[in-house]
Amino acid sequence: MEHSNQSCISEFFLIGLTYAPDFESIIFTLFLSMYFVTIFGNILIILAVSFDSHLHTPMYFFIASLSFTDICISTTIIPKLLVNIQTQDQSISYTGCLSQVCFVLIFGGLESCLLAVMAYDRYVAIGHPLRYTVIMKPFLCVLLVFLSLLISTMNALLHSLMLLNLTFCTDQNILHFFCELVQVIKLACSDTFINTLLIYTVTSVFAGVPLSGIIFSYIEIVSSILKISSVQGQKKAFSTCGSHLTVVCLFYGTAFGVYMNSAVSESSLKNVIFSMMYIVVPQILNPFIYSLRNREVKQAIRHLIFSVVL
Repeated sequence: MEHSNQSCISEFFLIGLTYAPDFESIIFTLFLSMYFVTIFGNILIILAVSFDSHLHTPMYFFIASLSFTDICISTTIIPKLLVNIQTQDQSISYTGCLSQVCFVLIFGGLESCLLAVMAYDRYVAIGHPLRYTVIMKPFLCVLLVFLSLLISTMNALLHSLMLLNLTFCTDQNILHFFCELVQVIKLACSDTFINTLLIYTVTSVFAGVPLSGIIFSYIEIVSSILKISSVQGQKKAFSTCGSHLTVVCLFYGTAFGVYMNSAVSESSLKNVIFSMMYIVVPQILNPFIYSLRNREVKQAIRHLIFSVVL
């Protein structure tokens, strides 16, 4: 059966980011710079982990996987935004919009799962140091990343297929700078009760389970650290978790802010600001957080740059 929405609408307009023509070049340069920093920083992390044998451990494997995910999230959104700014055309095709919704859900969900996996890795490293290499085998690390991707993809396909059943008639203006699921559903002229219920039910489970895992892991981590008699040992143990905990707070704090704000507010400006805080800013900051707070990563990046330059 042919979907009626495809016969009624062929494109949407992303009007969440409005700007005066005089500021067009400034906004374009800003987003281009953020995209460049995101790509360059995360590629450096991936290359450093790949080429430095000292970083061939589960923790850095997960960090590299997180960097790859950050690259994918940014690439799903920012290039299209840059094209729209440059051409002064805010349109996005129906197919392109649904594809963007799907990929944002895949990589956003994957990042959530990876943060939970990384918390479990730190729990094993601190709570069971003597059994760490036995538990966190390479096969298990790859399996955990694969399962995270599989779960994220299934969640994204579920929402995307439900989105295909909606009818879109006259309103084509999305109050956002990318096709965000909640904002797209608000434009439907057919019944969206099932879609809305699915969003809050699945999102609560999908975000709640990883977050619960992270909280439980850190409760066990703190308990294990407090049992260490040496103050220096306690500081070292805490330092191995500092970067991950910073990323968790940044990602989950801003993500929850987005969905709570979208539920109670129609403000386009607020949606844009909150969304940039979890869909753009963390992807830029993650490489700095993990490199500036980690001596081994800084050394690996330094050696990598010197080997390329020399």
